[in-house]
Amino acid sequence: MRFALAPLAGFSDAPFRRLCFEGGADICYTEMVSAAGLAHGSSPTRHLLETMAGEGPVAVQLFGADERDLAVASRIVDGLVARSGDGRAVELNLNAGCPMTKVVRTGAGARLVEDPDKVRRLLVAMAENTDLPITLKTRLGPHPRETRIFEMLDAAESAGAKGIAVHARYTSQMHGGQVHLDVLSEVVGRSHIPVTGNGSVVDAKSAAEMAATGVAAIMVGRAALAHPDVFLRLKGRRVEECDAASRAERHIAYLLAFREHLAERYPDDHIPSADAFVSVKMHTHLFRYFSGMPGAAALRARLNMVRTIADVEDVLRGMRRFLL
Repeated sequence: MRFALAPLAGFSDAPFRRLCFEGGADICYTEMVSAAGLAHGSSPTRHLLETMAGEGPVAVQLFGADERDLAVASRIVDGLVARSGDGRAVELNLNAGCPMTKVVRTGAGARLVEDPDKVRRLLVAMAENTDLPITLKTRLGPHPRETRIFEMLDAAESAGAKGIAVHARYTSQMHGGQVHLDVLSEVVGRSHIPVTGNGSVVDAKSAAEMAATGVAAIMVGRAALAHPDVFLRLKGRRVEECDAASRAERHIAYLLAFREHLAERYPDDHIPSADAFVSVKMHTHLFRYFSGMPGAAALRARLNMVRTIADVEDVLRGMRRFLL
């Protein structure tokens, strides 16, 4: 069974993806990249497309609801992939499943599950402007009284998509509640393209239950945030134990390397200082790494004071005392 890191806004940047590849992921998705942001020349949005040494293969995920924006964004991705020549980006994915209000209110994300024909048009616009395989990530439907996944599957197949990732919940469920494996199994049975299953896979038991639906791959999200090596564990492979502080230190090293990569690649763009770059990113990760451990409650308050790499290192020294 192949395992993928889900697109996680604010988390699945290149340094974290590298940790996940080291932890056994077979493919990792970028954070959601705004097609409108790319089309209108946003530098921070363009930075989300960058990969780094030690990772790959990577799937680039776009979100948007405008055919022109997605066409332009697909051409930009294609150009960046061709220019890099590193072969890390292997797929271009459309997000039609994110339930967050700021995405849905633009007509993108999970709002698209209400309009399968529009999804088909968006996928066609992407396919016509890139050489990368096009895929779709979506949900079962708006709510349990309105299942749309089979129409979404038809839209993907008719647009020439090479795969579909299905979060086996409805938009109304957000990220909680029952995962509808029975419906996912029916999707697999009807599909002519590979299906990736997504939704609350956190351990061997939940992975086995999803694998029993017949999916070609399993996508893991939140379970990887605290343990990027979860993919090796799900594969039943031996995992060399690594304490959270050591993992965080490796993460910092990758962040610094990635910042240097961005500075070299985009010399005319504003790149935050090393202190700002690392402290902002580690603020989102540290509490996850230490969740459930002694001292984790106090860590949240300390993280609000983190402004520099030295601050982060001081937090790690403090947490190590709890681990001894």
